[in-house]
Amino acid sequence: MSTEANASSQSQPASKRWSYFHSALQLAIQRAAHKWTYEDFTECFAIWCEEQPENAPRIFTTVSRHMEDSITESCEQLLKQYNVRENLDSLHAVVTESRAKKQAGYDGRDVWREDLHPSAAVRARTIPLLDKERDRLRAELQSLDTENRRLQSQMQRNMQAREEVDTEVSQLLDLLAEIQARWDQLPMEEIQSWALQTAESVSTTRPL
Repeated sequence: MSTEANASSQSQPASKRWSYFHSALQLAIQRAAHKWTYEDFTECFAIWCEEQPENAPRIFTTVSRHMEDSITESCEQLLKQYNVRENLDSLHAVVTESRAKKQAGYDGRDVWREDLHPSAAVRARTIPLLDKERDRLRAELQSLDTENRRLQSQMQRNMQAREEVDTEVSQLLDLLAEIQARWDQLPMEEIQSWALQTAESVSTTRPL
């Protein structure tokens, strides 16, 4: 449905069916949001309520209002998403017209197509919608499958790179262990003596 048509339907006076439904929904939201009494709140947060007797009622009221606003906003989004008002208004118009025809004594079938069975009319309207939804779901499934394959390939590449890094790190550690072992085998006293002699010879040969 186009945005212009939806806006036009919203500007029209609401049907009684929609008004009753929306009022009942708002009442249900209010009751659900405030079903949790202050006594229940104090039982859950007994210690805090005793320590904060002035702030506890205010916090309880704020939480209840927030719950009511949040539920109301979510419901309004769903009502707009599925065009509930327009559909209920259309249903109300059909029911009103049917009642008017019945009161006028009309007992025939629809004059526009007398041989059309209601089940055939329903199939003619629903099957194309179901086929469209099926094609949409197939396309979405194919897209998800493609994305999953891409992620799987990326994960395999990451695992392979990780294994290569682990192998290089293991080789470096082995090399360091070998160097450490050879270093420990060196005669440290001879090295220190040689270093001392070298330093002394350099100092004595260095010109003043």
